[in-house]
Amino acid sequence: MAVTRGPAHGAGGEHPPGVPVEALAALGRSWQWMLGSAVVTFVPGVIVLVWPEATLHVLAVLVGLYLLATGAFRFVGVFGREDQGERLPGLLLAVLFVLAGVLSLRNPLQTVAALSLIVGVVWLVSGMLTLFTAVAARDLPHRGVVLGAAVLAVVAGVVVLAMPAESARALTRLLGLWLVLLGLVEAAVALGRRAALQKSGLTGPAHRPTGAG
Repeated sequence: MAVTRGPAHGAGGEHPPGVPVEALAALGRSWQWMLGSAVVTFVPGVIVLVWPEATLHVLAVLVGLYLLATGAFRFVGVFGREDQGERLPGLLLAVLFVLAGVLSLRNPLQTVAALSLIVGVVWLVSGMLTLFTAVAARDLPHRGVVLGAAVLAVVAGVVVLAMPAESARALTRLLGLWLVLLGLVEAAVALGRRAALQKSGLTGPAHRPTGAG
């Protein structure tokens, strides 16, 4: 999940105003971008839960699109990280999600075991990197929520890798439950950040918060 610091007036002197990098940084730090990432996570989870009869091909396409979209959100979020030490884990996660998404979409006839392997590795690695970022980042708001989500991702990845789903239906249920849960957690963090910004009076168009995507 995205990890973003609390509101502050960032040190934006590295890039002159109007440079695309600065615009991406402002976007990646915004609560709206975090909420968008939550929606991208939540909606596929609902779809696969209400449509458990989906074929393996449909499931692979849904998983692939989710991974690609999440990778894009995380990539933009990297620009919003002020601490250079926190950018590498974010960039690695973005690349991991994009590669996993390409693998899911590349072979529509893949087996349940192959799709389970892709999902399990993504959950495990993303959970470990998020856990590292949450522990290492200073002044991180909602640290407990982020840590909880990271631990859940690690556990979900271990479960999928240790006990591969025997059917597309079983994988669908596990995937759907996790995506819905993670989407709700990300939405809670995004809305909590919005509340913090409103309390600080930094919700105007000129606001440039400092964050860690």
